[in-house]
Amino acid sequence: MKQILTICLLGCLLFQSCNQKSADKLEMDPAFVHVVYFWLNDPDSASDRKDFEEALNTFLESSEFAQTNYVGIPPKASREVVDDSYSYCLIVTFDSAEAQENYQTEAVHLAFIESASHLWDKVIVYDALGMN
Repeated sequence: MKQILTICLLGCLLFQSCNQKSADKLEMDPAFVHVVYFWLNDPDSASDRKDFEEALNTFLESSEFAQTNYVGIPPKASREVVDDSYSYCLIVTFDSAEAQENYQTEAVHLAFIESASHLWDKVIVYDALGMN
């Protein structure tokens, strides 16, 4: 009987732990996702990276249309199919395709491009509409 109670108690604790982990996950707005990869002219320059990050953060903090955002750098690729040649990845979500269109002409977005475009050699954008 003690073993059954112990197993039930452990099961309840495990279930509660799993539910808490699910609740802690951040929600991402799935309506419209805008993914931008940047290749800096001089990716080894600490000064260029600092300037790029400052311009990007200023822009993201001021955007009225971006719902959520993520900025990352590539990890060292462990598989051949992984492209780790970029310098930065930006993922921004919007509540609609129209909001993303407004973001494209937003003054802070245009100011970011003007102030930081000299730092990059290449940019690739992937947009996606949510399926839900």
